[in-house]
Amino acid sequence: MIDAQNSRKHDGRQARPAVNAETLVDAEADEVPAAEPTQVTGRRALAYLGLCLVLIGLNLRTVFSSFSAVLPEVTSDAGLPGWAVVVLTTVPVTLLGVFAPLAPVLARRFGAERVLLGAMAVLTAGLLLRPAEVPGAGHLPALFAGTAACGAAIALCNVLLPGLVKRDFPHRLGLMGGLYTTAICASAALGAGFTYPVFRATGQWTSGLWFWAAPAAVVLLLFLPVALRQRHGQHTAVREGVNVWRSAVAWQVTIFMVLQAMMSFSVFAWLAPILRERGVDGGTAGLIVSVSIVLQMLGSLFAPALAARFRDQRVINTVVALMTGGGFALSIFGPLDLVWVWTGMLGLGQGSLTAVALTMIMLRTRDGHTAAHLSGMMQGVGYGLGSTGTLLVGQLHQGTGSFAAAGFLFLAVGLLAAVFGYRAGRDKFIGG
Repeated sequence: MIDAQNSRKHDGRQARPAVNAETLVDAEADEVPAAEPTQVTGRRALAYLGLCLVLIGLNLRTVFSSFSAVLPEVTSDAGLPGWAVVVLTTVPVTLLGVFAPLAPVLARRFGAERVLLGAMAVLTAGLLLRPAEVPGAGHLPALFAGTAACGAAIALCNVLLPGLVKRDFPHRLGLMGGLYTTAICASAALGAGFTYPVFRATGQWTSGLWFWAAPAAVVLLLFLPVALRQRHGQHTAVREGVNVWRSAVAWQVTIFMVLQAMMSFSVFAWLAPILRERGVDGGTAGLIVSVSIVLQMLGSLFAPALAARFRDQRVINTVVALMTGGGFALSIFGPLDLVWVWTGMLGLGQGSLTAVALTMIMLRTRDGHTAAHLSGMMQGVGYGLGSTGTLLVGQLHQGTGSFAAAGFLFLAVGLLAAVFGYRAGRDKFIGG
């Protein structure tokens, strides 16, 4: 052991941080004094807290996949113009980047638990508002307002939830980290798979969207007593670590994140409409998307461990980027008889791509403060610019009348992701 340590000192390198649950970045890393764990009274209360956090994760992607599952019905019944469809699929992703920087600020002021509670209340309200019809104005105003509220709420949850999981379960990080990330993937799969059947059972697309307010409201009520009993003192922010905004490595990792986000959220927003335009019925399209997202879970479970085994991640980053871009394009161009193969390749590639992009946060930083700053940079820029993927798909479809141009777009995005993934995968730390 001593020889190994001396060898690492001799070659000037630090040991890589263990990557599994440590990929859960604490957004409150800069707080002084450090944020205390959530106050619970025993093991049962701790298990209850863990259940609440996982259930929150289970509500963070239904807003994206549920809308796309009934997009043709919403467009037809509500008379949505093409520009409105583009905005509705783009705005929630854009707001993930806009509101992400506010999460640590609000947590310092009110406490992470109460901010999460408020975010779940806003998410529930947004899901309830989204399908409503405004007298004399139709569905469009409520769709805009509800979708925007959901995007803002999810942004806060995205930033704060991983830190709470890491802070409150230091001895169960592997289990809780796995449950949390799996719940988020499952959320997208549930939204894709169950929205259309609810529509078919009720005959109303509004019922298919309203359905998802129920689980959000249940989690809100379950988490309410936990959040309200927390005490929160005065905290200030102390900036430590290198300036990630001036680091070439940080920008390479961030652009890699931007490109994966362009493809990831376009899958949620457009894969079901793409399949339905190709002649797949709504129920089968939802099932195909759900299975593809389940395969994302497998990729997200195994890819980080594989990436962390090596100092250099250029090969895995390149491969999963090309799998994702190729799978997306083949879902549009490839023979329909093999659609399960194309969407399966897309799912495995996308899950792996998202996971390794997030894993770069820990593999390219030396301390928690720098990791938190890089995470904030990646979420703000990554989601903000990543929303252009859904925007471009919508505009290309509106301008050409088909998704063929989007297929070429994602071939290009996949190639660019491979290039920046290759560069981000080099064995370099931010700050030298």
